[in-house]
Amino acid sequence: MTKNEVTPEQAIDYISDLWELLTAEQKALMQKNISVCSYKKHEVIYSERELPERLLCVLEGKVKIYREGIGGRTQIMRMITSVGYFGYRAYFAGERYVTNAKAFEPSVICSFPMHVVEKVVRENNRVAFFFIHRLAYDLGESDARTVNLTQKHIRGRLAENLLFLKENYGLEADGATISVYLSRQDLASLSNMTTANAIRTLSSFASERIIAIDGRKIKIIDEERLRRISKIG
Repeated sequence: MTKNEVTPEQAIDYISDLWELLTAEQKALMQKNISVCSYKKHEVIYSERELPERLLCVLEGKVKIYREGIGGRTQIMRMITSVGYFGYRAYFAGERYVTNAKAFEPSVICSFPMHVVEKVVRENNRVAFFFIHRLAYDLGESDARTVNLTQKHIRGRLAENLLFLKENYGLEADGATISVYLSRQDLASLSNMTTANAIRTLSSFASERIIAIDGRKIKIIDEERLRRISKIG
């Protein structure tokens, strides 16, 4: 982790959705306590069992939230992009972290001490609702992913996650290539399957002309069919 060229003033422009809810006094307090740092690709941001001490927000780049499972298998819980807040649930729950966070690509993150955030939340109902809304949304996403990862077959899970990546990260200029490049291992972790199964299923989708593969780039050719596969599981 290193200090970044993004200044605290510039960071505030990124988080205007939160900033506009603050009073003048709260803005001064938050600005006094803001920190902006950059992380290299694969650099750990926090680890399981650590104390949650800061509210984190991705300004640039992507962060993966994951857990280490049995036998060293990794399960990616979700991916955080700009402007995404994370790292605060455990604090409000009075727990240590139950997940790990790592920069998926070079990333810039701003953060605030959680005791400062708690003070603002207690004083400002609009800020409290801001975080309630995000926690509720994340819970809904988590519930949906639990169903998808436990009840769908391999093809349905992989199709679901290709669509998830497309909808969350968008497409490149060609209007078909997903704008995030996951390793086969990361794609398998996101889809709750072995790397070998992910490779075989991707190859099957490619041979059926549902997608095209170029290294880590995945181009969606037949989105309607991919959605059918996702739906039937």
